[in-house]
Amino acid sequence: MTKAITAAQMKHYDQYTINTIGIPSMVLMERASLALRDEILKQYPQAQNITIVAGSGNNGGDGLCVARLLQIAGKHTTVIEAGNPNHFSEEHRAQAKTCDYYRIPQLTTLDTIDSADLLVDAIFGIGIDREVRDPYASIINQMNAASAPIIAVDVPSGINTDTGEVLGTAIKADTTVTFTFNKIGLTTKNGQQYAGRIVVADDMGTYATD
Repeated sequence: MTKAITAAQMKHYDQYTINTIGIPSMVLMERASLALRDEILKQYPQAQNITIVAGSGNNGGDGLCVARLLQIAGKHTTVIEAGNPNHFSEEHRAQAKTCDYYRIPQLTTLDTIDSADLLVDAIFGIGIDREVRDPYASIINQMNAASAPIIAVDVPSGINTDTGEVLGTAIKADTTVTFTFNKIGLTTKNGQQYAGRIVVADDMGTYATD
């Protein structure tokens, strides 16, 4: 329960689960998003207007998936698509299509950040290893300046998964829900400072590291 791993190890486990065990990536995304939804409903039950800021990869796909799950649970969700549409992952596109069916707004402006009761950071996943630049840096800074609490998906955007280093700027989360195992960067003093309360969602359920 206390094991912490690198980004490369997590990617290896994901690929093993998908390619060797045969569990599709969309199923893994659904399971991760269900755990994230449950934590949001438990920790922020009063939040009604929830804005999910999604990047172009599978971290953004997780954000789109949880937007749908929260909408079904009775919350009003809005997605801000922060990534380049030309770089959307296959899973991201599939989740966006499902959000369209549920009529969840998918915006490209930042209008709802300041009015949200809760912000979900789904911009970058575990793989970021370079300095965050605009427009992402400005989006992160606006999220940090908002009054709403922030819950980060897997790792706060802008934090190096392996070292906890701030890559120029980073989300200052109140809670981080990370999947399967804790990440080494989140165990560092700097990583803990930006992650806030860390919740690990694994096959046995969820547990906090504090």
